[in-house]
Amino acid sequence: MELRHLLYFKTVAEELHFRKAASKLFVSQPPLSRQIKELEEELGVVLFDRNNKKVKLTDAGIYFKKQVDELFESLSESKNIVRQIHDSISGELRIGYISSTFHDHLIEVLKEMSTFFPYVKTKLYEIPSIKQLAALEAGKLDLGIIRGPVYSEKLEVRHLFTDPFVLVGSDLLSEKDPLALKQYLQNKPFVFFNQDYAPHFYDKLLEICSRIGFVPEVVHEANNVHSILQLVEKGMGVSILPVSSIVPHKHLKLCFTLLDMDFITTEVVIVTNGAAEHTAVKWFVDKYAERFS
Repeated sequence: MELRHLLYFKTVAEELHFRKAASKLFVSQPPLSRQIKELEEELGVVLFDRNNKKVKLTDAGIYFKKQVDELFESLSESKNIVRQIHDSISGELRIGYISSTFHDHLIEVLKEMSTFFPYVKTKLYEIPSIKQLAALEAGKLDLGIIRGPVYSEKLEVRHLFTDPFVLVGSDLLSEKDPLALKQYLQNKPFVFFNQDYAPHFYDKLLEICSRIGFVPEVVHEANNVHSILQLVEKGMGVSILPVSSIVPHKHLKLCFTLLDMDFITTEVVIVTNGAAEHTAVKWFVDKYAERFS
């Protein structure tokens, strides 16, 4: 049994017509019929029921087609891997991300990537946006998932999604207009990111509160969303966070009030170094961005 026999069988099984299969394979019909007959004789089974009107697979043929299809899929995958080895599509992909974004999509893409680029190893780094930008410009990261804005001529930025903010506290706020927000928040202690750790994020909080009409008193600071939410849950204050950041933590005993105002949003982007040439970088960016389209 040769690969040629299997290819001829697969094509006839898909077309269920010897003349059409022969045309697709660029051979004449008699040699094709002879090859199928040789295959049946070697297997000791009848793969096709033939008559003047139609061709159909026998039960043995149906089972054999499934096995042959899997074999050709495996061969195709092997060819892809061999090309990657030949083209040196290997090495490391260094990915930065922030704690305040939901990571299920990241895990999904990494799983898919292991099939397409089995010789590429990934390294994940949870780093604040400002440090990611410096690492990207220095070539220490290949791509980063961060919150905007991004001010750099060296980097390429792709929009992922716009994230509204949510008020997190121990009780639910029924009125969400600026006056009600001001009355509710202006005397409450705040829990938020450390200003040095996430300066742009800290400035966004100040902007939001300024728009509402007060200056927040940040009493407790932390470097990740989970710690902030735990402090709020323990009654240490309130916080204002992006919606995506609280998705994995909804099991906590907290109340979330969406601040659905046009000016209270933040942008999540994926950033790469414009000089990056690794094939896997473009693949990752496209696949990850698809999850938000």
